[in-house]
Amino acid sequence: MSKRMEFTRKVKAQIIARANGKCEKCSAMLKIGEGEVDHILPCALGGEATVANGRLLCRVCHVEKTAGDIKAIRKSDRQRDKASGAVRPKSALAGQRRPKPALTKTLPPRALFVPVATTAEAGK
Repeated sequence: MSKRMEFTRKVKAQIIARANGKCEKCSAMLKIGEGEVDHILPCALGGEATVANGRLLCRVCHVEKTAGDIKAIRKSDRQRDKASGAVRPKSALAGQRRPKPALTKTLPPRALFVPVATTAEAGK
C-alpha cells in the first residue's frame, strides 16, 4: 500500500489561491483558514500531492468525500486480496459452477405393480 503524501506548503498555497475563497465542490464562501485541502484521487488509489490532484473543500464536503474514498479504498483492497489469492472467494465463480446431475426416473420392476385381486374376484 502506498504511503500518504501530504501537500507541501507551496502546493497548498497554489490550491487555496486557485479556489479564491470558495469550496471547489459546492461553491460555499469560506473564511480564512476554514477550507481543507483534499486529494481528488486519494493517495491509496494512486493519487499524487500535486496542484492538479488537489482542491479546497468546506468541512461538510470533505467529510462526504472522505466517506466515499474509504469505501473505494476498501473495495480495491478486497479486489487485490482476491486476485492475489490472499483471501478465498466465499462462493464459486459463475462460470465455474458444477452442473447439477440430471434427474432420471427409475421405475421399479413391473412385478411389483401386479393388481391385487378384489374380494369378489377372489371368491370365484
